[in-house]
Amino acid sequence: MKKAKLFSLLFFTIFFNYGIYAQSDVSLETNVDFVSRYVWRGLNIGDAPSAQPSITLSASGFSFGVWGAYGLSNNATATDEIDIWASYAHEFENSMSLSFIVTDYTFPNSGVKFFNFNNYDNADGHGGHTLEAGASLAFGEKLPLTLSAYYNFYNDAGSNSYFQIDYSTNIKEVSLDLFCGASPGSEDNPGCYGTDKFNVINIGAKVSKEVKVTEDFSLPVFVSYIINPRTEISYLVLGISL
Repeated sequence: MKKAKLFSLLFFTIFFNYGIYAQSDVSLETNVDFVSRYVWRGLNIGDAPSAQPSITLSASGFSFGVWGAYGLSNNATATDEIDIWASYAHEFENSMSLSFIVTDYTFPNSGVKFFNFNNYDNADGHGGHTLEAGASLAFGEKLPLTLSAYYNFYNDAGSNSYFQIDYSTNIKEVSLDLFCGASPGSEDNPGCYGTDKFNVINIGAKVSKEVKVTEDFSLPVFVSYIINPRTEISYLVLGISL
């Protein structure tokens, strides 16, 4: 829809004007993760290893980025994805922080063109973009809990939402993140999170550490064990960051 195009254009224009020209503490980063399986919020997104590159531009609490996932296989179920996102985070004096994010999900191999916002390819189908708004509240070092909520506000007939709680700690030189996520589901679009009613869909733990390769180089490695109680399927995912 034209409104969605206008929203995206204004959103990114405002960010760039504020983040690049009005701020002096601008940083630009690039990263790539290689994972043995792309699992997102308890859902298996393609039966193949995945390369996940990203670019992030940040300035005074504002961040803008592009993240992608590319299946390293000719398997027809391997999913390619490109997400454009913008966020703002504010840290309080007591170390608590509140952040907001808007994410634009796109899928290059879905057969829907990138600039198709208004279903011009198929009047009964959906456009090439799904927009999601999210918010996270982190309680800080004394209580290392984070509460997050996400809501699809465009191009999702079921207006699906997702909620997650995370607990983070360290055991010697190893980082441990425990998480539990659930979705209320949707009868109009149950395929989004695989459920048409409330279900816990994402329980697990992520263990991360720096593996020393040379005196000057360490390789960040992580392993995630994920259980989806709704589908009764579990995943053990290996990841390497560069």
